[in-house]
Amino acid sequence: MLRSPSTPQVLASRSRIVLAAAAGQSNQEIARALEIHEVTVGKWRRSFVSLGLEGLKDLPRSGRPVKHEPEVWQRVQHRVCQQPEFQSRWSVRTLARELGLPRSTVHHMLVESQLQPHRVRTFTFSPDPDFEAKLLDVVGLYLNPPDNALVLCVDEKTGIQALDRTQPLLPLRAKKPRSWTNEYVRHGTQSLLAALEIATGKVLAHVKQRRTSVNFLRFMQDVVAGYPDKDLHVVLDNLNIHKNEAAQKWLQRHPGVHFHYVPTHASWVNLIECFFSILTRQGLSQSVHQSRRQLKDFLLDYIGNYNQHCTPFVWTKGPEKLQRIIEATQQYQAAHPPKPRKRRKKSNNQKN
Repeated sequence: MLRSPSTPQVLASRSRIVLAAAAGQSNQEIARALEIHEVTVGKWRRSFVSLGLEGLKDLPRSGRPVKHEPEVWQRVQHRVCQQPEFQSRWSVRTLARELGLPRSTVHHMLVESQLQPHRVRTFTFSPDPDFEAKLLDVVGLYLNPPDNALVLCVDEKTGIQALDRTQPLLPLRAKKPRSWTNEYVRHGTQSLLAALEIATGKVLAHVKQRRTSVNFLRFMQDVVAGYPDKDLHVVLDNLNIHKNEAAQKWLQRHPGVHFHYVPTHASWVNLIECFFSILTRQGLSQSVHQSRRQLKDFLLDYIGNYNQHCTPFVWTKGPEKLQRIIEATQQYQAAHPPKPRKRRKKSNNQKN
């Protein structure tokens, strides 16, 4: 408690009293060292002996009487979880007007109840019948990599636009944010092919104008050349260029490379997405590029600088959370079985 920067000062002071007492100091010595009264030292020593850590906390105080009954809290909590009639969501003002309560009261109740109607999160259940096996296979690579092998996460970030502004930018100044015009000019797009080494966090990348099977296999050839005499376990999504006949033939020529596919609609399993998120927020969200060549140089320079300071990503979804995800996905798949594909009838020209 004493070392933690989040411990309130009052608890830190009482912790010092207990630690000093444990070191054999008397009440007088502790009071003199901490510049507090002896009575205060004795009080918290006795409280700690009888109640432990809970004894260092203040007792609950009566305070001001409750202004609103539990029924009012329940009414606010129940209504905010319902869909309003003519809006997409509730705001504090609209909810207060609906319930006839002050805005400050409604805001306080929402904060205390940890209800946030202004926020929305996205999710997608995977329809992959092998969801559990693929998920555990990839997570197993992250948590327990094979001996004498490297684990790489590979993916493409396509459609990166080279956007230029039609007027000069205004720099950041006191009380004024960095500003640019809302009119822009498109100079084309680039595609980034990247491989993340999970052991170090370093990124190997190519920048191409298009995402094609040829470019993907050329990139993988350079990846293999960058790690000679190493078995590579590569985590990929289910894009056709990662699984087509050309990719399978390439794998046969490189027996030391093993592809592991994440479940369908589960890109969050691939750790390269973490790097793409950093790249978007730090590198691309406010960048200006006057040509595709300039954008390509920027991407390669950014990755080179990133590799000098990078650290590996840590997988944080433990067994309990993974089990909940697997069970929820299985329930969704049981309730929504895949629809059989309709066969298209051949025309007379196709039959002939």
